[in-house]
Amino acid sequence: MTLQALIFDVDGTLADTERDGHRPAFNAAFAEHGLAWHWNVSCYGDLLAVTGGKERIRHYAQLHDPDFLARPDAETLIRQLHTAKTRHYLARVSRGSIPLRPGVGELLGEARQAGVRLAIATTTTAENVTTLLASTLGGDAPGWFDVIGAGDVVAAKKPAADIYLWVLERLHLPAAACLAIEDSRNGLDAALAAGLPSIITANDYTCGQDFGGALAVLPDLCAVTLTSLRALLP
Repeated sequence: MTLQALIFDVDGTLADTERDGHRPAFNAAFAEHGLAWHWNVSCYGDLLAVTGGKERIRHYAQLHDPDFLARPDAETLIRQLHTAKTRHYLARVSRGSIPLRPGVGELLGEARQAGVRLAIATTTTAENVTTLLASTLGGDAPGWFDVIGAGDVVAAKKPAADIYLWVLERLHLPAAACLAIEDSRNGLDAALAAGLPSIITANDYTCGQDFGGALAVLPDLCAVTLTSLRALLP
């Protein structure tokens, strides 16, 4: 079947946002709320097994600060921490301190010229996505994407297939006509569960993961073209 759309994950796929964007933003939010929590690079790498920022905070507290979860206002505080984290993260992105990964901009440009549609499927918030796109590609870049599936638009986050199914429904395309581009096992599982052929662009946090089922595992998108992607499709 002809390749009609590319569906991108965001964090770790479009840009290395996790280590140098979300992680320090979480730490700034913790300090702002008087919590003695600090997620170093290694700790945050372990926490990436849990998808979703609020879910990650809750998981960390279960392991390291159960008294926090025993507070009657714990769920409210988790939402407040996540809101603060997002504010700190957006400030970092808006300053242009987080570039796209190699080859991403070139592949997006080629797809647009060729009429291949673009979409996003991510667990991060829509504002995080649009701010990253605008700061790296220009203010009109969010409009390049026919569908942006982000945040809490579905209840079950990756590795559940829900976000990809949500995007496919709005693209009005079968999974076989699309290609998912991911960076993690959780993301790959979500894409495969939705029936999507998928490639991986691994990063420092995910390069040791098992990517069985992916059509290809690449260090980045340098030298990746639509022709090379079409050659991978079954």
